[in-house]
Amino acid sequence: MSVEDRVNILMVDDQPAKLLSYEVILAELGENLIKAASGKEALEHLLKNDIAVVLMDVSMPELDGFELAEMIRQHPRFQKTAIIFISAVHLTDLDRLKGYQRGAVDYISVPVIPDLLRAKVSVFAELHRRARQLQTLNGELRRLSVRLITMQDDERRRIARELHDGLGQELVAAKILLHRALQQTSEAVRKEATSEAAEIIDGGIQQVRSMSHLLHPPLLDEVGLVSALRWYLEGFNQRSGIETAIDVEPLDFSRLTPELETAIFRIIQESLSNVLRHSKARRAWVTLSAKDGKVIATVRDDGRGIEKRVVEQQPGSIGIGISGMSQRAKEFGGELRLAVVHPGTLVEIVMPCRTPAHQDVCATA
Repeated sequence: MSVEDRVNILMVDDQPAKLLSYEVILAELGENLIKAASGKEALEHLLKNDIAVVLMDVSMPELDGFELAEMIRQHPRFQKTAIIFISAVHLTDLDRLKGYQRGAVDYISVPVIPDLLRAKVSVFAELHRRARQLQTLNGELRRLSVRLITMQDDERRRIARELHDGLGQELVAAKILLHRALQQTSEAVRKEATSEAAEIIDGGIQQVRSMSHLLHPPLLDEVGLVSALRWYLEGFNQRSGIETAIDVEPLDFSRLTPELETAIFRIIQESLSNVLRHSKARRAWVTLSAKDGKVIATVRDDGRGIEKRVVEQQPGSIGIGISGMSQRAKEFGGELRLAVVHPGTLVEIVMPCRTPAHQDVCATA
């Protein structure tokens, strides 16, 4: 268990010998054990630490376990903290009822059975760990949702700018030429103006086609993933100045299901976009292979590489791009892997092979 995954267990008893025995019993769990010799000291630890389980003696001077549990439960932050009472005196049903009313989740009698104590503490520690992980994931989800909305807005602005500055201006120019042609009495001048307008309109049509192809390449539907990737890499090379190459194995790479082809294309497309934005690379290589029932695609560059925490895909270290690629892979039962290869970065996706009409074309090595 990593240090980050450990949870805090607070042990409260006014007798040092009992605290030591609890520490010995619970040491096998590998969690962080915190000792408190009084209710006041226990409250100080609670305010300073994120406590998963409170293990406390009922009979303590000044502030007994019932009173301490009630005080803990009154604080909004500790309303869900697990409290386990240990008692050699208060063992009647009324005593147990009083403990549960004060906020206890369990009751253990003395003499303590080590295996039983470990098992009960372990359950509540694991529940707290899972809740903490869920909270972290929810925070990460909210952060990524905000990033996604921001990126969508940025993409809309980019498309709007391209339409306005590119296609919009060309259509305005074509309109002016056509309007001028209508006002001309000379046939030669009219033909020249309409010819220029037709060329401008052709350029606008080409811009629309290019934008449409980048949003969803028709080659992907018509002839498959390999052809669509070759077309995209050719355009990426021209737009970015990054030298790119693709290697496909086997050479007669068969069609996959449309959904899987789209997912792989989008992951490779996003990987290359990251290369362009972040890597400062001069070259990039794409490989695509099918063997042993798996489809494996990689994107490698010779850039400056990425940090270790990004390679490990730790929460808070990855952006919406990598997170989206990972999610796409998981939707098909696959996996996204990142590695630093000196120089550069390697992005690899491994996906179960799915082909149209259940053709088993991915089984050969």
